[in-house]
Amino acid sequence: MLRGVIGSIGDVEIAQVFETVLVGETMQSWFPLFDREAVRAHEHWLCPHHYNPESGHFAMPVHSWVLQVNGKTLLIDTCIGNHKNRAGISEMHQLTTDYLGRFLRLGIDPADVDYILCSHLHADHVGWNTRLLNGRWVPTFPNAQYVIARREYHAAKQDAERTDGSPIARIVFEDSIYPVVVAGKAVLVDDDHELLGCLRLHAAPGHSPGHIQIELHSRGESGVFTGDMIHSPIQIPFWEWSSRVCWNPDLAAHSRRNLLDFCASENAVLLPGHFQAPHVARVRAKGDRFAVQFGW
Repeated sequence: MLRGVIGSIGDVEIAQVFETVLVGETMQSWFPLFDREAVRAHEHWLCPHHYNPESGHFAMPVHSWVLQVNGKTLLIDTCIGNHKNRAGISEMHQLTTDYLGRFLRLGIDPADVDYILCSHLHADHVGWNTRLLNGRWVPTFPNAQYVIARREYHAAKQDAERTDGSPIARIVFEDSIYPVVVAGKAVLVDDDHELLGCLRLHAAPGHSPGHIQIELHSRGESGVFTGDMIHSPIQIPFWEWSSRVCWNPDLAAHSRRNLLDFCASENAVLLPGHFQAPHVARVRAKGDRFAVQFGW
């Protein structure tokens, strides 16, 4: 039985595994289109949990989602990981968190996980794909299939092989992605892949070339796990605001608008990768804009 359940969608119970909180960014630095005056009208719901108006900072928790579906255990995104060399990103470098301890306290052993679903392959979403054992990076979840969008995998591989590319891209590929491929655990899928009768993986490019949104449908209820399509609730009313680390900001905004349209029309629970508690929200259409309603 899954412990620590924080919500459900239809028959599917959902828990969360917290790893850490990234606190180093300001909205002004993170969102190139940030408009301080426009945000003032939203401070009554945004502050203090989702934005500090004095410093401009906003916190981004890093966590995984755990689901039990038709007798199978799934983990969506695997955070940053311990002992990973992330030189140049101080909040991710050589962590020693209790992530695995928190995972075990949900009543699940890593060997019991059937599927890892990767929304995309950035450092803060794939780190616990592997763990360090006897000097080697090995799959943390030895019996799981690691489901990765084919387009995302090939883009990450290409970035890792570029001589003029980011060192982080190469290191993340080497310690957190390629080891699961070598172990025969990676399953590369095309757009609109379906899993276990209730999960649909749709292409949602922009933040990264092969980013996916993961839809869950059960007993007439829906939810969407969005990875980094949305970093902050402010991107619900201001869906045009993509982050400075988005691969294609305009495409990211287009995917985010489609996501919000879907959530509003289907009353689907939005389950992002970096929202503060309560970590989830509903989206309401408000003319040609959107409003946020926190909680299940």
